[in-house]
Amino acid sequence: MSGGALPIGNADAQAAFLAALQGGTLHHAWLLVGPEGVGKASFAEAAALRMLAEASGARALPPGLGVPEDHPTRALVDAGSHPDLRILRRLLKDPEKPDQDLARSITIAQVRTLQPMFATTPSMGARRVVIIDAADDLERGGANALLKNLEEPPVGTIFLLVSHAPGRLLPTIRSRCRILRFGPLDDDAMARALDRLLPEADRDEIATLVATGEGAPGRALRHAGLDVAALDQAIVAIAGDGDPGNARRAALAKALAGKANARRYELFLERVPTLIAREAYRRSGARLKTALDAQTAARELAGAAIGLSLDPQATVYEMAGILATLR
Repeated sequence: MSGGALPIGNADAQAAFLAALQGGTLHHAWLLVGPEGVGKASFAEAAALRMLAEASGARALPPGLGVPEDHPTRALVDAGSHPDLRILRRLLKDPEKPDQDLARSITIAQVRTLQPMFATTPSMGARRVVIIDAADDLERGGANALLKNLEEPPVGTIFLLVSHAPGRLLPTIRSRCRILRFGPLDDDAMARALDRLLPEADRDEIATLVATGEGAPGRALRHAGLDVAALDQAIVAIAGDGDPGNARRAALAKALAGKANARRYELFLERVPTLIAREAYRRSGARLKTALDAQTAARELAGAAIGLSLDPQATVYEMAGILATLR
């Protein structure tokens, strides 16, 4: 974890937490809910840093949630060595292969690693913080183990649970938490967030990422360096002009095949249903039905392509055929 600057956007959520922190009404468990990529985890890390810095009593802090760069608590947090902070996330399937996939869930064994810490008082102040990112990823046993800690919270412990889909959580976990709601960022906030995250990106790339990120800087960041504009141009060309000789879809299928193009292939599967939906919004009558049918087919193919590990080249060719029906 890196302390970093405070996340941009969602001022109401930040203000509500700060008011509770300053007013002495800090609940022991907070559920940070909203779409993936809008800054919930970044906020959790910033809030944890602030709470631990306050608890240390090392020096006076400025107003707000920020912590000065030279504060000793920040140094410990940035180094991942603060004894009163734990972050639970999905682990790598194979620790020796950091470029490979993550495990499907946060396990009960990971949650149980918190128990020795809970058996003692906080080490460097009156407070400790546990971040679960994301609580949606907890396996059933892990969720039940966490629930016991939420029902009988250890002294001085604050839980920050990130959730993209709170409906998937145990109702009893939701009921123990105070909810902070996070929403998509507007275009101005998106641009400022991406400027910070991608300081070397030019204006055109930032503008493209703002458009494709749909209010979520985290989503946009996954698209960085993938030349989204060129991919969208190829998609729109097939949708607008068709592909009577199959040359365009064949070229696109070849360009997105192979392991080196895996990220652009996944982006293609994400972009096609989105762009078809935008096209449908502009249509009516029989042309609207054509677009809606195409969107349904595209969404089903995209889901099957990932879930069943379909051949990328054949999948792109078939998806481009769906696009061509929009002409």
